[in-house]
Amino acid sequence: MLGNKEAVANIAVKDLDVATEFYRNTLGLKPVHHEGDELVVFQSGHSSLNVYRSNYAGTNKATAVTWTVDNVEDEVKALRKKGVVFEHYDMPGMRREGDVHVADQMKVAWFKDPDGNILNVVGK
Repeated sequence: MLGNKEAVANIAVKDLDVATEFYRNTLGLKPVHHEGDELVVFQSGHSSLNVYRSNYAGTNKATAVTWTVDNVEDEVKALRKKGVVFEHYDMPGMRREGDVHVADQMKVAWFKDPDGNILNVVGK
């Protein structure tokens, strides 16, 4: 049924202007559609990210969006230069090297948007 259809991530935010600034200028996503003061759709590779205004913004306590990258350390450096602060978690089977969590061949770094939505980059 849905296995061959595109999926879209949805991120609830309180202030669409602040969120647009973060997703466009900090993360480098391209806004491709607007629905007034309620929704901005961003292009991220071949995927879309719907950022919409909601009173429930930031209430998700799990990772909302993951980006697969070629080099996690390089992405962390670039994001840190733009003011992103990284989260540190105690994860079974993972060790931390600075802001990057490492397990075997996988590396991951978590961070939050201005509303506290948890995002991450993962790769090698």
